[in-house]
Order: sequence, then C-alpha cells, then structure tokens
Amino acid sequence: MELSIIIVNWNTKKLVLRCIESILASKIGFGYEIVVVDNGSVDGSVEGLRKKQRETSKIKIIENRENLGFAKANNQGVRKARGKNLLLLNSDTEARSGAIERMVEFAKNEKSAGVVGARLVNKDGSVQPSCFKLPTLGRVIRQYWLGKRGLLDKYAPGGGGGGAVEVEAVVGASFLITERARKKAGLLDERYFMYYEDLDYCRRIRQAGLKVFYLAGAEVIHAHGASGRGLGRTTEQWRRLIPSSKIYHGRITHYLIWFVMWSGIKLFR
Repeated sequence: MELSIIIVNWNTKKLVLRCIESILASKIGFGYEIVVVDNGSVDGSVEGLRKKQRETSKIKIIENRENLGFAKANNQGVRKARGKNLLLLNSDTEARSGAIERMVEFAKNEKSAGVVGARLVNKDGSVQPSCFKLPTLGRVIRQYWLGKRGLLDKYAPGGGGGGAVEVEAVVGASFLITERARKKAGLLDERYFMYYEDLDYCRRIRQAGLKVFYLAGAEVIHAHGASGRGLGRTTEQWRRLIPSSKIYHGRITHYLIWFVMWSGIKLFR
C-alpha cells in the first residue's frame, strides 16, 4: 500500500467527516487507507465515523477512552498503518483534488525528502502561512532585541508556481512523512501533548540528513484552529504550550527565550 492517512479527532464530528469526504472525492489513483484515531470524543464522532466506515473499507477507527494528545494519537495510527508513506492530516482540513497524489509523487521522486507539507489555504483560497524557521535563542535575540522582524514568524514561500521549496519546518496540519524518514527518524515524540511536535520532527529530519519541503502545488483547505477549539483560547492552550517549549528547547533555554521575548516587548516596543 502506498499511503496511510492518519487523522486525529477530538470532538470535531462534522469536520472530520468532511475531511474524509474530501479524501474519498479525490479519487486517489493508488492504494491508500484512512486511519482515524478518536481521542475520547463525546460529540457523536465515533458513531458518525462508524457509519462512514460501513460505506467504505478504506477507513480504520481507533477509539481512545480519553484525550491522549496529538503526538501519541498519531503514533497509534502510525503503528496500525500499512502504507509506505504517512500523511498526518488535521481533522479541520479538506484535501483539494490532486493534492494528496502530488505530495506522494513528489516524495517518491525526491530522494532527499523526509517531510512534505502542503500549501494550506483558507476557504476563500487565500494562502495561510505554514512554514517556520526553527526557533533558536539566537534568532529570538535578533528578532526581539535587535529588531530583525519576521525571523520567527510563520510564512508562506513566495512565487506563484506549484513547485517545491526546501524549508526548515512546516506545520503539522498536512504533514507527509516519507518511508525513508520513518526509518531514520521514527515516530513523533510522545512527550509533546500538543504544540512543538511538528517543529521537533522537522528538526530531527534535518539532523538525519533529510530535507523538509513545502509543496505549493498541493493545496489543502485548513480551518485554522478549529480542531483544537475545545481547548479554549487562553489558559488551556498556554498550559500545553509552555511544557512543550521546555521539552523542545530544554528548561534553561526555554526560560532564556521567554525572558528575551518578554523584555524585548517591554523595552523595545
């Protein structure tokens, strides 16, 4: 089998069913499966997924009794996956026609590819920034103390073509992991409940001698933030973000970075 599409769902019944419909409507021309990992939803998601499963043999469902987080749930799906390549797809996405096939085709032809990210777009077709430069203390100092704007901001590579651009990291909403990457870098780090797991994996891919690409010709609609709305806008998100930052940077660097950011905002803005 060429591809396994892993979707983690948590209380986004309508979105996840719409996502699956977009995949099925794409009429992908090679063997694939859809593995949905439900993180203890209470909104009728599982019942809706089971109904959809009766309509097609392409869907597998893994049911968790509680929310195990993004990284751990994705890894559950990966361990059940049969595909050579893995596409981690957020439940709040919809694949446009041809997008998934283009990502897999590029991954097969570009031997250096470890991760391939799609061009994420809004419902109106406008492009979402979805690439990063990996955050470092040096870059934080240059942005917040030395005024080098945009070093740490999400961006979308310029140009109107549909080609691939090598980047340092892509967001995890549409995140293809190649077979060679899986062998060299393994699974997502399950210490991350959510946030930073995509940056961490892209960093590990680069350390393994592979590359991260942004493929502009593969468009995926993304209702940004919809898959995590149940977490709330402030307290709960920060409660997840800060521990993930400490894991990614290490505790000392984490506190140095947050001091530079805090002082830069207070003193220079």
